[in-house]
Amino acid sequence: MKNVLSFSDVLVFIIYFVVVASYGFWVYRRKKKENPDAKDFFLAEGSLTWWAIGASLIASNISAEQFIGMSGDGFFVGIAVAAYEWIAAIALIIIAVWFIPIYLKNKIYTMPQFLKQRYNETVALIMAVFWLFLYVFVNLTSILYLGALAINGLLGGEYLHVVMIALSVFAIIITLGGMKVIGYTDVIQVSVLIIGGLATTYMALTLVSEHFGLGRNAIAGFNALMKDAPDHFHMILAKPDASSSQEYINKYLVLPGILMYAAGQWIVNLNYWGCNQYITQRALGANLQTARNGIMFAGLLKIMMPIIVMLPGIAAYVLHKNGQLPGLDNKDGAYAAILGFLPSGLKGLSIAALTAAIVASLAGKANSISTIFTLDIYQKYMNKEASQQKLVWVGRWVVIAAMLLAIAFTWNDLLGIGGAGGFTFIQKYTGYISPGVFAMFLLGMFWKRTTGTAAVAGIITGFTLCVFFNQFAPQVLGHETFFYTAYPNGTGGYEIPFLICMGLAFMFTMIVMVLISLAGPKVNPRAFVLDKGMFKISPVTTVLIVVTLLLLSALYIRFW
Repeated sequence: MKNVLSFSDVLVFIIYFVVVASYGFWVYRRKKKENPDAKDFFLAEGSLTWWAIGASLIASNISAEQFIGMSGDGFFVGIAVAAYEWIAAIALIIIAVWFIPIYLKNKIYTMPQFLKQRYNETVALIMAVFWLFLYVFVNLTSILYLGALAINGLLGGEYLHVVMIALSVFAIIITLGGMKVIGYTDVIQVSVLIIGGLATTYMALTLVSEHFGLGRNAIAGFNALMKDAPDHFHMILAKPDASSSQEYINKYLVLPGILMYAAGQWIVNLNYWGCNQYITQRALGANLQTARNGIMFAGLLKIMMPIIVMLPGIAAYVLHKNGQLPGLDNKDGAYAAILGFLPSGLKGLSIAALTAAIVASLAGKANSISTIFTLDIYQKYMNKEASQQKLVWVGRWVVIAAMLLAIAFTWNDLLGIGGAGGFTFIQKYTGYISPGVFAMFLLGMFWKRTTGTAAVAGIITGFTLCVFFNQFAPQVLGHETFFYTAYPNGTGGYEIPFLICMGLAFMFTMIVMVLISLAGPKVNPRAFVLDKGMFKISPVTTVLIVVTLLLLSALYIRFW
């Protein structure tokens, strides 16, 4: 396995960089206004097309934690990890039909604005500050660190800080152009991501087919995977019993079978895609039909993502199992191990795909940080009379400041990202808050009786219960109760599967919020619009929904 780039690898990467940078500059110059306003800078003022919205959603979502972390889980567990992508496709249908109309009808531009309009200013300010800390010190930091670590490993392992700075500068250049530049360059980024990712998967499958003496045939390689590792091709893991090995129990703790579909898997996806400034911002500046089409397009793209980010991990597992990857001793090294076998030129394309995923995610996250700080904190509390041009410049300086903070905290891994693993790091610090945030949004959207007091209580309750179920419940309540089962984690303790913890925390949080709301005054938000007519869907949306559901049904039936 070689990590040295050839001239053709470098040339492919340079071409990718020049194309993205040139196109971004062209978009910026073509759509530039003499006096840009905040809506134009942060939301692209409705100029993004449906295909740009859909591509931008995927480019912002797929990053190094998917390429490295999900490929690693494919190596460890198998196709069951595809649930994160395939359930996301259904979640996007729900967001397109029910969530986005509420945001657009109420002219929502930021998530804190929604909370202020629906609840009160206190709830909005609390969550604005929380999201800023979360986005800068968890999401932006982990994307930058894990991305730099992955690319540095492919370059020989000696350029971590150089790669970190290069990724940051590239992302800043794109972000300073505003959402228009981000949205349209994301079309190129996601194209490179898909082409490079598919090329890597194709080569991984041909490596497998060659190992089994089947020639260079990707389809034969896939069939060989299913034959040699049948346990890696089941979407639903059976519940462990007394005869189960610790390795199988560890897999179940990550993806707890059918139960995860009744618990945390929906919370993870609906909160991420529907209550997240980083994601929803792409659609908030468009009209309803354009936004819906873009989101549905993203849903269709999500169906194919496991081929790119998960299948190489299974190929690495089979090759490692048969002695082809002897140096692979960590699941998160599976994707890089496959890349090491790629021929000249194709390795450069794969690195370009990985870079595209990282830079697009960094740019999207930085823009969301800038939007929340500028519109929800600076304009409201620091300079209420700021001009539109002033807001744009504040937004640009916030992008630079956020990226510098991310570099500072990743420079010597101050947050311990590397010790926990980037994917684990993100899940740990975002998953604890998801049940409370999602409960607050869900009840706020569809039950007018929900109060601001209940919203604050929901955030606190959701976080507290997530910590309790993850860290203390097996010791306090026992290893098994009527609503959960804890399993040995191999280190002397017992754990409840993380996704089950999220489901339990969400259920109890909803109960607490309903009770507090019923005990409080009746609330009928004066500025909040909610009517049944908002949720009517067009024939185009209906067709897209049917196609998506049919494809997902076929996949689940095949790999049940």
